[in-house]
Amino acid sequence: MSDAHYFAEDIANIPSNYSRIIGRELGLQIRDLPKLLKFTQLSPEQFLQEDILLTTRQQIQILNNALQLSPHQDFGLRLGRHLTPATHGAMGFLVNSSPNLMMALQAFQSFVPTRMSFTRLNFQTKQDWVECEIKFDAVLNAEVYRSLLECCLMVFVACAEFIIGRPLTEAHIDFSFAKPSYSHVYSDYFAGSYQFSASHSSIKIPLDICHIVNVSANHENYVLAMKQCEIMLSQLKSHKCSTTYQLQKMMLSQPLGTLSEEDAAAALFISKRTLARRLEKEGSSYTDIREKLLSEQASSYLRDSQMSVEAIALLLNYHDSANFRRAFKRWRNLSPTQYREQFTKEASTPLSQHKNVL
Repeated sequence: MSDAHYFAEDIANIPSNYSRIIGRELGLQIRDLPKLLKFTQLSPEQFLQEDILLTTRQQIQILNNALQLSPHQDFGLRLGRHLTPATHGAMGFLVNSSPNLMMALQAFQSFVPTRMSFTRLNFQTKQDWVECEIKFDAVLNAEVYRSLLECCLMVFVACAEFIIGRPLTEAHIDFSFAKPSYSHVYSDYFAGSYQFSASHSSIKIPLDICHIVNVSANHENYVLAMKQCEIMLSQLKSHKCSTTYQLQKMMLSQPLGTLSEEDAAAALFISKRTLARRLEKEGSSYTDIREKLLSEQASSYLRDSQMSVEAIALLLNYHDSANFRRAFKRWRNLSPTQYREQFTKEASTPLSQHKNVL
């Protein structure tokens, strides 16, 4: 493995809520957490912080520890049942709001790095099927690989069944690992067919199933979630090894405006002064990053929703809407109402009336 890959594995960018769900599946008490956190250099106090982010190495180690602690061979399948769309943040919201399964699968492919950075999805349309291949950009032992793959496929199937409103009996799953001793329980988790020892791991779904309309789709929610995911992804793609990147990731992994500078420094295991010094070297600061993200999200809500200014203020953790209005005026040189009115006016103006149209 290259030095660059080792360095990537040391970047904390994976939300810790997945690992806390692992702890709940194991039925652990606080006193048991050191067993789950063995070899991660995390204390139980750090692990229980909502805003803590994990490195790839830590996430894999926690899963490996969990497999040693669990009495259930089908741990990956059992864990997958707990990973509802709500556990995937904005990406889960986007998937459930998608017009159909095809667009939901595309959302998974585009934005899974915002939740599990070492996971990649490759989609291909073959004749009447859509195939999604799952790969992991990390070194995994056989047991961890099998459990992680089972868990991922449980997530995909659950989302697909939510969208089409029934069991996904038409799906076919290929597992690249050998048939496990507990394979008889797979029928309890997957309604479709499956096989083992395949050349690669993937799920295949008929094309016509992928175009079934999602009766729970919500266009406004879909647009808002898409914009949030796009912001997250654009931030993650730039300067992945920088302190700025890690801070942006932390801010975007929870409600905007809730992460303090002290908590951010603690999550990175450095002092507040060291955090400020590192950001200064990168030409940024905690306040600049926070203000930029809040400005982008506030503007998006004003453009793409009918939410009141007060509701947007609360969503961005401004408990006094007057403070939000002052902040927005500083960001855009317009009040929130003026910004929304200007955008609405420009959007409704015929193209021929705009100046300098080519």
